[in-house]
Amino acid sequence: MDLAPKKQRRKLGEILRASGIITDQQLQKALEFQKGEGGLIGEILIKLGFVGEIEIVQALTAQYGFPYMPVENYELNRDMVNIIPENMARQYGIVPIDVMGDILTVAMSNPLNDKAIEDVELLTRKKVQVFIGTVTGISGALNKLYKKR
Repeated sequence: MDLAPKKQRRKLGEILRASGIITDQQLQKALEFQKGEGGLIGEILIKLGFVGEIEIVQALTAQYGFPYMPVENYELNRDMVNIIPENMARQYGIVPIDVMGDILTVAMSNPLNDKAIEDVELLTRKKVQVFIGTVTGISGALNKLYKKR
């Protein structure tokens, strides 16, 4: 039986506020926007112009421990298009990076999307190792990887 106290994960907005990236007022405005419109707080903060994508990625890395991969600077293997079909890759914002044995390495803009990871594992019969990337980086990588030959 594990007697260690469960570590509480701080919320993304709290991490950004504590690190001085956003103010209390900006966080409150984003939370009010979220109440009315819905959506992910990170995307809302970007939409409102309070943060950039890289600050969100860094905070998610701190919050959940996903390693960051600047996928836009990565040399993509064109054979990866045979691993994950384009429609699935675009639907989930997931870039296949490499396969080693039974492990598929991917980069995602939303590494918390358990359904995407499950679907990819079912399709590929591989264990998925996730890196986080920016929305812009993932989109650019998908456009390069799945361009018409």
